[in-house]
Formats: sequence, C-alpha cells, structure tokens
Amino acid sequence: MEELISQIANIGFPMAVSVFLLVRIESKITELSDSIKDLSNNISLIMRK
Repeated sequence: MEELISQIANIGFPMAVSVFLLVRIESKITELSDSIKDLSNNISLIMRK
C-alpha cells in the first residue's frame, strides 16, 4: 500500500503539473496566433494604401 501511495506521489504530481502547464500554454499560443493574424491583416491593409 505504501508503495502505491509513493508511486502516485512520484508520478501523479508531475503529471498534474504537466497537464496544467500544457493547458495554460495552449491558451497563450492561441492568443499569440490570433495576434499574428491580426498583425498580418493590418500590414496587408497598410501595404494597399
């Protein structure tokens, strides 16, 4: 039983942190992609003038 709890502590915590960071980074990447698209559109509009 102690070994099972130890394995959960050793594997579960890093897994939870990894999932949290992946979800957080994914949202930031989405925001950055949207900003890049907006910037590209603005540059295209400026070049047309």
